[in-house]
Amino acid sequence: ALRSRQVPARLVVYPQASHLFILDGRPSHRADYSRRIVDWVTQHTRTKEVTMPVPTTLDHDRWQRRLAELAGRFTVPGAALGIAYRDQTLAVAHGVTNVDTGVEVTTDTLFQIGSMTKVWTTTVLMRLVDAGKLDLDQPVVGYLPELSLADPEVTKRVTTRHLLNHTSGIDGDFFRDTGRGDECLERYVDALAGLPQNHPLGGTWSYCNSGFVIAGRLVEKLTGQVWDAALREQLYAPLGLTRTVTLPEEALLHRTAVGHVHEGDEEPRRAPVWVLPRALGPAGLIASTVGDVLAFARMHLSGGLAPDGDRALSAESVAAMQAEEVVLPDPYTLADSWGLGWFRLGWHGARLVGHDGNTVGQSAFLRLLPERDLAVTLLTNGGFTRDLYETLVREVFAELAGVEMAHPLAPPDEPVSVDLTPYAGSYARTGVRLEVFTGERGPTLRMTSTQQVAGLPDEPKELDLVPVRDGLFLVRPPGAQTWSPVTFYQLADGTPYLHFGVRATPRVA
Repeated sequence: ALRSRQVPARLVVYPQASHLFILDGRPSHRADYSRRIVDWVTQHTRTKEVTMPVPTTLDHDRWQRRLAELAGRFTVPGAALGIAYRDQTLAVAHGVTNVDTGVEVTTDTLFQIGSMTKVWTTTVLMRLVDAGKLDLDQPVVGYLPELSLADPEVTKRVTTRHLLNHTSGIDGDFFRDTGRGDECLERYVDALAGLPQNHPLGGTWSYCNSGFVIAGRLVEKLTGQVWDAALREQLYAPLGLTRTVTLPEEALLHRTAVGHVHEGDEEPRRAPVWVLPRALGPAGLIASTVGDVLAFARMHLSGGLAPDGDRALSAESVAAMQAEEVVLPDPYTLADSWGLGWFRLGWHGARLVGHDGNTVGQSAFLRLLPERDLAVTLLTNGGFTRDLYETLVREVFAELAGVEMAHPLAPPDEPVSVDLTPYAGSYARTGVRLEVFTGERGPTLRMTSTQQVAGLPDEPKELDLVPVRDGLFLVRPPGAQTWSPVTFYQLADGTPYLHFGVRATPRVA
């Protein structure tokens, strides 16, 4: 009825909710409903955006030119940009797959999409929910009886929902190489017994790779297939994806980008290795093209329909993945809240979902604006990739949707004085130690890696902490344009934490 009167409207399904859910439903459903109402009013009552002309066709030459210009500005060796807008698809590419070989990037080049993989793993699990094989709110140990974590109570209580919304508290950056065999996920999950709990179950939010390896192992248990094979059957085949792989020997059959690393303003150089250990697969080992990533995104934009019109995922599961599960302690770095797999962003009244991926010298970005039927992905292989994303993707959404991308947090115009004393000390979790102190140049954050990942350098790094207000500072790596927030806060029990790089790290001294 609303649409017949030209009123923009979108159907949102809240699984297992009654008509009175706004009074007595799940807090996350009620918060999501309230936010959507505010977003709708804000978006559709802004004269500027309502009257802004929106292109009816995608300008290939313009986006090819802008990709080339900006990749050069931000020293990105190779990149591909993909846009799915209504019934149109655009793909452009620039640069080289490898600075040592000079092989050109094309729109069919495979890039590692890193942690964007988590949304694919979540989608497979939601298909299993649709099939009645999985209940997100039942303890994982009911499906994986062998699961044993450091905290016996967490072992008994942790659910798949905790894994998919990053609230399990399992220490997340455990990059144990458990071999190339098909049992690698099983071995990895077994090794988690010796991993400390980073925060109480459900006590806060912290990005967790380890939890998604458990989720991948759950896929294996419920399908009877290794995770790689389950992806091929559950996603690649229904969606017609022909250039998406998880294993290096599969990637070799295609034109494939390698990662590049650099320090400060130096030129990017080829990364020492191509991929992380196979056991990290469900958390971040898919390699794909902009075309295949957009095909996956279109399925989510269409409410779960595959290109042939068959249903790949129920509309209820699509909606559940995009609904708010948890509000983030740091709403500036990536998003303001998290769903199931997807993170959620609010850009001046517009509600988006997306995910980023960072692996060995490669970065990937995906943003969906469901109400405008728009998806944008950017795949890169080194350089100042975040700066490229902030500039290029901002232009895409402004031109095609009339939506202004939220600006990264920046230092105040006038310097702010904040007492560092309450926050000074050492913070630690698996793989990293963070020290906050007053150095020669003022407030300082020292980062020390305590485990080597993929042969990358692990020398301590010191960054100036620029105060914004009590509990909130900014840092910026040499040569970068984008600032990163450092947030200090306490859990309900008073335990002090530092939130940086989308990870929660407890104070230990």
